[in-house]
Amino acid sequence: MEVKEIYWLDELSKEYNDLVGKKCANLGELIRQGLRVPYGFALSVKAYEHFMEATGLKEKVSQIVEEAVATGLDVEQDMGKMIETSAQIRGAIEECPMPPDLAADIGRYYSGLQEKVAIDQVACAVRSSGAVSMPGQMETYLNVAGEKAIIEHVKKVWGSAFTTRAIAFRIQQNMPISWAPIGVAVIMMIEARCAGVILTLLPNIGDTDRAIVEGNFGLGESVVSGDITPDSFVVHKHDMIIESKSVAAKTKMVVYDTCGTRICDVSEELKDQPCINDDEILEIVRVAKDVETYFGVPQDMEWVVDKRFSFPESIFWVQARGAKFAKKEAHKDEEYVIDLMLQLFRK
Repeated sequence: MEVKEIYWLDELSKEYNDLVGKKCANLGELIRQGLRVPYGFALSVKAYEHFMEATGLKEKVSQIVEEAVATGLDVEQDMGKMIETSAQIRGAIEECPMPPDLAADIGRYYSGLQEKVAIDQVACAVRSSGAVSMPGQMETYLNVAGEKAIIEHVKKVWGSAFTTRAIAFRIQQNMPISWAPIGVAVIMMIEARCAGVILTLLPNIGDTDRAIVEGNFGLGESVVSGDITPDSFVVHKHDMIIESKSVAAKTKMVVYDTCGTRICDVSEELKDQPCINDDEILEIVRVAKDVETYFGVPQDMEWVVDKRFSFPESIFWVQARGAKFAKKEAHKDEEYVIDLMLQLFRK
């Protein structure tokens, strides 16, 4: 395994977990299974170490923590001290210039990403990817565009390893406080025309010969949450025939906003139209069948169609996991559950 500071996602697999964090490693694993995930790159813990050591921040952060501990850094007793320590460390990291060689490398990968997707100033999500799961402890930044902004938000993510929540977590888990190397994911934002889910069985009757595809315009959050009645399509998996279609009156959809997502109205001309066409339905089923065959267990997967790309390159996968109706003993790999965009683009 080649150790680098920055990787394209398609260079990664689960063996890279400790180097780039679980989120990035899982994205690479999904790509290796033949699924198209949103394009991007990952900064490894080596990039974090380079930044902290080349700038002198490693010693500075240690000094801040030592002084805080000496004056009573305590999760239960002094939240004010926690907040002050967090602010000092995060400020030091965010205000420090990126080492020129590392800044140049990040810029080179961002330029390469723009070339891959043929989109200038492509907007990205910049988020943490830790080897140890720390849900909700660190920050995610959405719609970050431009080389300078990407570099600044990478530093913000590194700094978010020292939020009050993250510091408290490490104290409670007896982990080092002042040294918190994490990976960072820089992944293009999706401009969703529509999105939804597929189950490679009919859950109500346990029919494994058929798959059900559900979707709505915009992001898949409205489908997953159950807030709307989605379009629904039943496909016979062996014959690849669409056996039934139920097109709902879709009045609301979820779209990206500058700080997350928002709900908006579906236009009058679209609300009674199917959100996906037959070719897209069958391609979604084809890919899900392959994943089901690989793992030997029915799948619960989330898909999204990006309006900027042509079919079938327009279909991206944002989650793949065993359907809850399936028996666990059928899994080939107990660690294969991959939950991508739900954590990638939500806070």
